[in-house]
Amino acid sequence: MKLCIVTHKIKKGDGQGRVNYEVANEAIRRGHQLTLLASEVAPELEANSQVNWIPIPVKDYPTEFVRNFVFAQKSTDWLRKHRSEIDLVKVNGAINLAAADVNAVHFVHSSWLRSPVHISRNRRDFYGFYQWLFTAFNARWEKQAFQKAQVVVAVSEKVAHELVNIGVPRSRIRVIVNGVDLDEFTPGESDRQKLGLPENVTLALFAGDIRTPRKNLDTVLHALVKVPDLHLVVVGHTQNSPFPQLAASLGLSKRVHFVGFRRDIPQIMQAVDLFVFPSRYEACSLVLLEALSSGLPVITATATGGGELVTPECGIVLSNSDDSDALALALLTLVSSPTLIKQMGKAARSVAEQHSWTTMAQTYVDLFEELSKNAEHRSDTNLSPSTRPITLPFSATEAN
Repeated sequence: MKLCIVTHKIKKGDGQGRVNYEVANEAIRRGHQLTLLASEVAPELEANSQVNWIPIPVKDYPTEFVRNFVFAQKSTDWLRKHRSEIDLVKVNGAINLAAADVNAVHFVHSSWLRSPVHISRNRRDFYGFYQWLFTAFNARWEKQAFQKAQVVVAVSEKVAHELVNIGVPRSRIRVIVNGVDLDEFTPGESDRQKLGLPENVTLALFAGDIRTPRKNLDTVLHALVKVPDLHLVVVGHTQNSPFPQLAASLGLSKRVHFVGFRRDIPQIMQAVDLFVFPSRYEACSLVLLEALSSGLPVITATATGGGELVTPECGIVLSNSDDSDALALALLTLVSSPTLIKQMGKAARSVAEQHSWTTMAQTYVDLFEELSKNAEHRSDTNLSPSTRPITLPFSATEAN
């Protein structure tokens, strides 16, 4: 099979880029030929004889909005010229204007635009307007892209629901959850002192962008007031963040430890007792899956994509992200029972083991191969790849 992946980055260290990196490696392992339309590609992929990288440089253009537009135009032009040479095209969202066989959706901009924590609702300045414009245009373009795709892959049940809300038939949606590195994020013990963390206390972890209210650290801090025996480690850039001041005003300065942006997240997760992340809006949280893989009980909310992975055996899912009383009760439930924390931690790891990067990549390539096989069976119809009908490798009943 000749597979084309269209995306900005295909490499480790980037959420969406890592997904495509793992998919590319699995396709190579099965002997498929790859064409990569991307701005950045991991060196080991570029050097592989099965890979043809078509570079689309955009870094010199100002703003992400312009870079995305230029990328879409250039990649579309290439595909229009070479589409007959490709068996199957995979894209991400509105990254490209041409028809794709598979569109993997990591974020639904239409839903984000309606969110009460969208940046434009908190920033009444030029930056807020720019974010509104960026989201609005992407919301329009992605609807067109989803309509053209034969199969739309959602990275969480939350994303699948959002796709249905904007008119994508549920029978065309397949949910494939992002993966996690089970070796990098694994249960263990780390030296708190070396990590700059408090010793001999029950320690929760919050990780994310704390410069906006979207991740919901404010509700966590208000809940923490009602849980006096718990300390909290906060990972995230503190510059221009209102939350260190909020923690101080709530009398939490001695129990909330802002450690800034960190790259040693796997070690920090091994050093803490539980993970708390009741985000107000999240399409699919990689950090949530990383916490599960590290053997941490997870407290999250239904607004957090991927929250459906958290079972009662491995954590607590709140129905309302902003309910500080419910969050405090959940925290107290865990803090008061070290045995429960250990039990949930073991169950959390078991859940994560079902969602390795390898499993995710195999699921994607299985889908590609099935679509390609179906296309071969219909080759006598003489329809182009972008217009031919499709028999999905799963029934509408299964998709629901």
